[in-house]
Amino acid sequence: MVLLALASPAAGARPATVPVVVATADGEHLFRAEVADTADERARGLMFRDELAPDAGMLFLFDPPRRVSFWMKNTFISLDMLFIDAAGRIVHIAERTEPETLVPHGPEQPVRAVLEINAGLAARLGIAPGDRVRAPPLEP
Repeated sequence: MVLLALASPAAGARPATVPVVVATADGEHLFRAEVADTADERARGLMFRDELAPDAGMLFLFDPPRRVSFWMKNTFISLDMLFIDAAGRIVHIAERTEPETLVPHGPEQPVRAVLEINAGLAARLGIAPGDRVRAPPLEP
């Protein structure tokens, strides 16, 4: 299991942004997600931020897929975490995570990616396990 944890904010630019589409029973929802595909970017995540735009998020990538667990230490905003398998399906959602805690969130099975979005959006948009996620970094 990989536990993503503490990191100090690094100077410099934020990670690249890509379009991420979550396809639900009610339609498709587009997010602009920063990509975290290096160890440093994944460790830093959305820590030390005071806000996240309504259509923004962060897409954490794991190649090869692996079992992961996220916590919220130094994360000031509540988030929904969508855990995505290698086929692009949401396999687990951690909703309304509590800021600045060490409670681990994650499924038992390996994932290819995790999409973090503002807390409450998963419920409001009808995002559920089994829904599909498409993004350029997830395509074969």
